[in-house]
Amino acid sequence: MDGNNTAAAAKSDALTLSSKRGWFLVALANLVVVAFLGLLLRYMMVGTVPAVNYKYLLHAHSHVALLGWLYAAVFVALLASYLPEELRNKPTYTWQFWLSQGTVLGMLVSFPIQGYAPGSITFSTVHLLLSYWFIYQFLKDAKTACVSQGKHGFSFRLVKAALIFLALSSLGPWAMAPIVATGHSGSEMYYNAIYFYLHFQYNGWLVFAVLGLLLWMLEHHGIAFDFKTALAFFRLMFWACLPAYLLSFLWTKPAGLVFLAAGAAASVQVVALALLLQMLWPARAQLLRLFGRWDRALFSLAAFAFVLKTGMQLLTAFPYLAALAFQVRFFIIGYLHLVLIGFVSLFLFAFFFRLGWLSFRGRMGRWGMGFFLAAFAGTEVLLFLQGAFLWLRLGALPYFYELMFSISTLLPGGILLILLGQCRAGRKVVS
Repeated sequence: MDGNNTAAAAKSDALTLSSKRGWFLVALANLVVVAFLGLLLRYMMVGTVPAVNYKYLLHAHSHVALLGWLYAAVFVALLASYLPEELRNKPTYTWQFWLSQGTVLGMLVSFPIQGYAPGSITFSTVHLLLSYWFIYQFLKDAKTACVSQGKHGFSFRLVKAALIFLALSSLGPWAMAPIVATGHSGSEMYYNAIYFYLHFQYNGWLVFAVLGLLLWMLEHHGIAFDFKTALAFFRLMFWACLPAYLLSFLWTKPAGLVFLAAGAAASVQVVALALLLQMLWPARAQLLRLFGRWDRALFSLAAFAFVLKTGMQLLTAFPYLAALAFQVRFFIIGYLHLVLIGFVSLFLFAFFFRLGWLSFRGRMGRWGMGFFLAAFAGTEVLLFLQGAFLWLRLGALPYFYELMFSISTLLPGGILLILLGQCRAGRKVVS
């Protein structure tokens, strides 16, 4: 009888995980939209699109990327990883997911039409409030499930830090209203509020969530790591993330002490990276056995992107390079794409593949991922090359925008093929 009950419970758990897989595919569909918006933005550099405002479209692109794809995908990953079936299947999470998708749809429609205006601001504000609801409910349910005391207790520290930074990042948007109302739109204060939001989104919320999910995989599969090294890594990463915001402040040419504090924060994060590598190195053989060909490749690329990101962050602590980074916007775009696509998105692909929610068994999925990776690598090379040419006063790369547009056509096509490939290939859901 006990065996039958166990089998029934496992079947029920798999069914609820399968329903959450549907939510992941919705997030993936949002990524298709993000890629098409990005392609349209690239086309607008070589052709004209009547009645479309580039800046407004850029707002739609960035909001759907951060909230429709990355927030939604991490939302689903955290539910599937940390909460037992009876808690993650609560109606409250269904409401949160679909209401947040409604706000993303609202932003997708309103931003291209009006930019920052009452409609788009309302949808953005509602999404912020929904994120507070998620933080509260998720931490409450995790406490009920005694996650902190279980085998995933350590990785959950990083997840809690991620949620703290998610809440902290929201101070940036809240500050925008009084800044604009007092006539400071376009000022240093205005842009620093935007950079505050972005810093704690990608260096805080998203980076810590991804690192937490990485350690969750080790815990889930019984791969041991040194606790003292892991704890030192976590503490350095967490406390360095706060003053690392100053790296986004250096474009204002502040006092020398600010440069020193920013440089110290970036240096501490390099030390934290070294500790992470030291922690993972003894488990490398087990990690390689854990991953298959696809998730191993994606995970390796994500790890490489994270190392590059950490090194580039340190370089921007030097006054000359800080000024250069903000003067040459191609470096900024390339850096953001390196973090959000190269590190976070590629890791999420590897993670959901490991869960059994993403398949590359069919030709459609394999070709799609190949197109996606080729487009990402090609556009990154072009962005940094263009930045280097301008920095060295060599002029612009010939046919830069035409090449960017041509290579970028592979991005939406690739992601669409990945999405369609999931509809044709069933995967076993790993619990």
